[in-house]
Amino acid sequence: MRDVVVSRLTHEAEGVIGCELRAADGAALPAFAAGAHVDVHLPGGLCRQYSLTNGPARSDLYSLGIGLAQNSRGGSRHVHEQLRVGDRLQVSPPRSLFGLTPHAAEHVFIAGGIGITPILSMIEASEIAGQNWRLLYCVRSRARAAYLWRLAPHHGRVHLHVDEERDALPDIQGFLKSLDPGAHVYCCGPTPLMDAVGRHAAAAGLSPLAVHFERFSADGAPADAAADGAFRVTLRRQGRSYMVPAGRSILQTLEDNGIALPCSCREGLCRTCETPLLAGRADHRDFVLSDEERAANSSIIPCVSRALDGELVLDL
Repeated sequence: MRDVVVSRLTHEAEGVIGCELRAADGAALPAFAAGAHVDVHLPGGLCRQYSLTNGPARSDLYSLGIGLAQNSRGGSRHVHEQLRVGDRLQVSPPRSLFGLTPHAAEHVFIAGGIGITPILSMIEASEIAGQNWRLLYCVRSRARAAYLWRLAPHHGRVHLHVDEERDALPDIQGFLKSLDPGAHVYCCGPTPLMDAVGRHAAAAGLSPLAVHFERFSADGAPADAAADGAFRVTLRRQGRSYMVPAGRSILQTLEDNGIALPCSCREGLCRTCETPLLAGRADHRDFVLSDEERAANSSIIPCVSRALDGELVLDL
């Protein structure tokens, strides 16, 4: 963990605050890859994940764009209502689950609302590397279109879709036409937008390996665990077994028994609690493992995933 201080707060759009963090000791911050995020530890024991909007060439600051969540559980509301310049926070080392593919012939970005934040970093990195890119940025209104000032120099590569100004949905199909061979698509935004991008990318003949998604929330997640049955989880190295009841996750059950795993989002979004799986079939309910990783069945995200069989054996 690093101690940081809030050095600047800006109004980026309706419901979006820009927040710059610098190391409290004035030293350089850990390096990161474009598209990375950090865990921000806020007062009251809150921990939230926010994407870095600045490019990886900057080592003196982490720049975040934080939207006020409609059903905020306290994190974004604290930022918008109580955070002040000079406040001290702690952040984790940056993690990247949504990075650029180095060999891509073209980077095709699609952002919805606050989903623009990781893509800003990716655009800056693409510019520095001289790589081809273009962006479809979808917003409800111009007042909610954050960071247009940063995109203005690239207006020829940016297509802005404003719901209030059009009678049609974003033309994702048209935007994905005439892709360069070897192009990769990167999408961050609401679940309906990402679902539409997935459908149109498949229809355009893109390999699933060339389409990348980043989620900020677990909307569209599976039904509540209370509807599921109990199962046993065995910890091979500790020689212990516990029943995971309906309504409790593997992570919660381990915590109930005094076993603490590293965790952050508790929604299957960040991969912090990923644990090696030795036996048993997992019911993968996370949003971070690839199809190949799920098929390999060699790890599990215990904050959300469950068992398809009566027992899972973990390398703990």
